[in-house]
This record gives sequence, structure tokens and C-alpha cells, in this order.
Amino acid sequence: MVEKTVIGLMSGTSLDGLDLCCVTFRYNNGNWEYDILKAEDEAYPEEIKQKLANAQNMSALEYALFNSDYGIYLGQRVKAFIDRNGLKPDLIASHGHTIFHQPGIRFTAQIGSGAGIAAETEVDCVCDFRTTDVALHGQGAPLVPIGDRALFAAYDYCLNMGGFSNISFDSGEYRSAYDISPVNYVMNHYTRSIGLEYDKDGEMARSGKVCEELLDRLNGLEFYSQKGPKSLGREWVENEVIPLIDSYEISIEDKLCTFCEHVAVQIGSNIKGGKVLLTGGGALNKYLVERMSARAPQCEYVVPDKMTVNFKEALIFAFLGMLYMCDVPNCLASVTGAKFNCVGGALYKGRKR
Repeated sequence: MVEKTVIGLMSGTSLDGLDLCCVTFRYNNGNWEYDILKAEDEAYPEEIKQKLANAQNMSALEYALFNSDYGIYLGQRVKAFIDRNGLKPDLIASHGHTIFHQPGIRFTAQIGSGAGIAAETEVDCVCDFRTTDVALHGQGAPLVPIGDRALFAAYDYCLNMGGFSNISFDSGEYRSAYDISPVNYVMNHYTRSIGLEYDKDGEMARSGKVCEELLDRLNGLEFYSQKGPKSLGREWVENEVIPLIDSYEISIEDKLCTFCEHVAVQIGSNIKGGKVLLTGGGALNKYLVERMSARAPQCEYVVPDKMTVNFKEALIFAFLGMLYMCDVPNCLASVTGAKFNCVGGALYKGRKR
């Protein structure tokens, strides 16, 4: 039996903060088991949030400096998490924060120096999970499906709705997965324009009405007709989706209502029926889940306990780190379209030798 304790770090594109999840994994008789020892989330200080939101516009020097500073910041937050809870991790696995994601030109960048994390915590750190897959002509995303298959096999589909929605499911002997649509990345963009972090329970969207013409144009975007492995980045949203929505002079409530309907249409068109595990911040948007159920009544959407809803991605990045330690592939070519499965990640040693 193999047993290790790993802290997973996740920072999503919706910029709602840093998730920290400490998990003990066991591989026993051919099966993976896990126990979440402690999980917490932290809102970003305004300065960090603004820099993450605008890092794509930094100069090369500014970007390099922020990569170092943000890694040190992450390390300090993890060290406080460890000390506060008396944890003894074997490894830290950090997703970083995605700034660029353009796999079509074999390029992706998740900011946050792993060396800084390792130095501040004195714990080995694995980060940069996507770049090897992208170098192998893969999408570098989604990476969560390998954890879905190993840890949540009781569900027909695993659907996560964070900044973007992504789905994974067994397709014959392979795991299939891909991004479906933007979710909170767009909705939070509009709520933040009026000083709100998010639309609680979807009440603003519920009070609006659908703009049918805008809905048709959103559903007609080219991405949705593409086949095969595909993933989304903020560049596509900022260049295609937000300008399209803003071309309509309608209220924020109507924009949110229309976009919720768009998300429900796209998700409904990608699920044939069955038991669906629903996680991520979007799972807590009651109006959105209602519209998804209305668009796909053949599905049983299961919103699990809040720990799983809020920390599933951090949990699975901890699992990717565990697989790295075992020298087992943690990127699936059947999901990303890469040449072959690979062990993604870069290791920074933090322990005193």
C-alpha cells in the first residue's frame, strides 16, 4: 500500500481566491482512496487580484517579477495553513494561476513560482502541470478527468463549473473530457462592474429576461461546433464573448439571465442523461442549476457536500501531485489530444538536505 499526504493549491480564472486542500491518498489493492484532512479558501488581497487580472499586459520584466512574488506569496499562505492546522505534508501540488492558454500555438502559462513555494514552506513542490502536454500537441486541459475517473467513478458524468465548465465521462475504454463553455468568468465580470463579487444564488439573473437574439448568437459561436479535444482560455472570452454581449444595450440582469440560459443550453447539449456530479462555484448558483435541469430533464444533477463542491479541483491537483510522486501519467492523451499520456509537472525541492 502506498500512502502520502499532499496539499493541493488551486486558483481559478474567476479570481475568487486561493483554495488549499490537504489530502491523504492511499493506493490499496488497485484502488485509490482519499481523506481530506483540512481545506480552506482565502480571498485575494486587492493588489494580488488586480495583478492577476492584468498580468497578460505586463512587460516581460514585470511578469517575471510577479511570477516570483506570487510564488512567494503562495508559499507564505501554504506555510500559514500548515502551521495553523498542524499538517505534515509530503508534497505541495500547485496549479498556479492561468495567464495565457493558447495550445494551438503550443503555449500555456500558469504563473506562480514553484521554487518560491518550496523555499517558503521547506516542502517539495510540483507545479506547471500543463506545459508538457501542450508541448506534445495536447490542449493541456482539462486535467481533472484523471481524478474524476479514479476518485468519483460512481457518477456517469463529472461536471465542474468554475470560471469555465468542463465535463468528463467514460467513453468505452477511454476517458473523454473537454471544456464546454465559460461560466463564472463571464458572470463575475458583470457583477464586479457594479461592485459585487458574484450573483448570489443567481437572483440577479432570475430577475432578468432572456434576450433571444443574443442567446442565438452566443450559441452560434464557432467553438461550440468544434469536435475533438478542446479547451477554453480567457483570451477567447475577452475577444469573442464579452464584446458580443456588450454589443446589446440591455441591463446587467438581462445579460446574466441570457448568459445563464446559454450555459444551460450548452451543458444540456453535451449530456445524454444519467447521474451528474456537479461541483465548482456554479453549482451554488440555484437559478443556473434550475435552468440546466429544465434544459436536460433526463439528467440527475447531484450537488454534493460543500467541501466537495468548493475544493474538488484543489483535491484533484493534489492527486495529480500524488501521481507525479508515483511516476504515473497524470495527463490523459484521450482527453487532451496529445501524442501520448505523460507525467506532467516540474519538481522543486524544498526540504533541507
